[in-house]
Amino acid sequence: MADSGDAVNSTSSGKEARNTVTDGPVTDPASNNKSLEASNSAFHGARTKLDSKSGALKKSSRYRSRSLSASSTDSYSSASYTASSSDEDDVSPREKIQKTENGFIDFCVRNINQHAFGRREIEIAEQEMPGIMALRKRAAEDKPLKNAKIVGCTHINAQTAVLIETLVHLGAQVRWAACNIYSTQNEVAAALAHAGYPIFAWRGETEEDFWWCIDKCVAAENWQPNMILDDGGDATHLMLKKYNAMFKMIQGIVEESVTGVHRLYQLSKAGKLSVPAMNVNDSVTKTKFDNLYSCRESIIDSLKRSTDIMFGGKQVVICGYGEVGKGCCQALKGLGCIVYITEIDPICALQASMDGFRVMKLNEVIRNVDIVITATGNKNVVTREHMDKMKNGCVVCNMGHSNTEIDINKKEIYW
Repeated sequence: MADSGDAVNSTSSGKEARNTVTDGPVTDPASNNKSLEASNSAFHGARTKLDSKSGALKKSSRYRSRSLSASSTDSYSSASYTASSSDEDDVSPREKIQKTENGFIDFCVRNINQHAFGRREIEIAEQEMPGIMALRKRAAEDKPLKNAKIVGCTHINAQTAVLIETLVHLGAQVRWAACNIYSTQNEVAAALAHAGYPIFAWRGETEEDFWWCIDKCVAAENWQPNMILDDGGDATHLMLKKYNAMFKMIQGIVEESVTGVHRLYQLSKAGKLSVPAMNVNDSVTKTKFDNLYSCRESIIDSLKRSTDIMFGGKQVVICGYGEVGKGCCQALKGLGCIVYITEIDPICALQASMDGFRVMKLNEVIRNVDIVITATGNKNVVTREHMDKMKNGCVVCNMGHSNTEIDINKKEIYW
């Protein structure tokens, strides 16, 4: 079963590659940035051959591909794309001198001037999160998190911003980085930084930027964290490997993804997990609600934004029938797709069959399907060999946390 896919990672097979939308978090320092860039380049090359229009159209295509890299995580209007396409995107935020109106400098975001737009997004999210807002109001005076010093590494969007501000209202001190190099909503990060929170994140980070941001949250001056709130296990991994003495001072780890939980179990079996850790992913409200219902909506939104195709009659294979896979199946079946399932767990496979889906092996359907979606939490589920068998223009997507379910690191993938 895959964990909650906050956004879809989408690429395509064959000679005519579609736009690559990679919102999956980086859980491995040796990730696939170069291959993603190569895939985007291949897309533009193919479009140039097929469409001999003016340079203005080519410029428009480049803009579309660039902004689409985050489209499936932007729940708001196209105003955010206009900001992200400015010339300043070519300058790394690490090279800028950043300061708020109040002189606060302990942050690194794309553009602090976008804070007003981000604040409006946070206020809208607060209206959709009455439970956590009620908790904030009820416990604000008691400060139950007083003396908690939390290193956070999650997606940074309007919803997690509500969480971050609630933790602070309850007495905690926080430093926050993104668990995903593509999912950060820059306007929201700017709003948090403008409010005085140490935020180190922007959409489109490089691998080096990604680990630098987490490092800035862990090893700040006069800062000894005692808790980790992690999504994917990257903050835990960095602190254990690089700051072992500091890691031993941690009083608790909270992990919310299948990928991160697997990494914690590996550490525990190896005898290296010397601090308490909580598996939030297996809580009922996470698996039965977030994984199922959230993914049921986000899969359609993400695919529509990134591909703009009609789903009725499309043949889709979904790898994995955990809670995330179930949500994806419900959504796509509701739009008229013909859905196939691949699943190695016999119970989940039987569930898929009883729910009316055909359970197949990937090799049996790979030549005929229009869309391939991975939701397993495993690695190399879709390989280069599978891609060679796909029809031209087949859309390949990832709904899991990790970016390794689709093997795009092989040399042959660079068209």
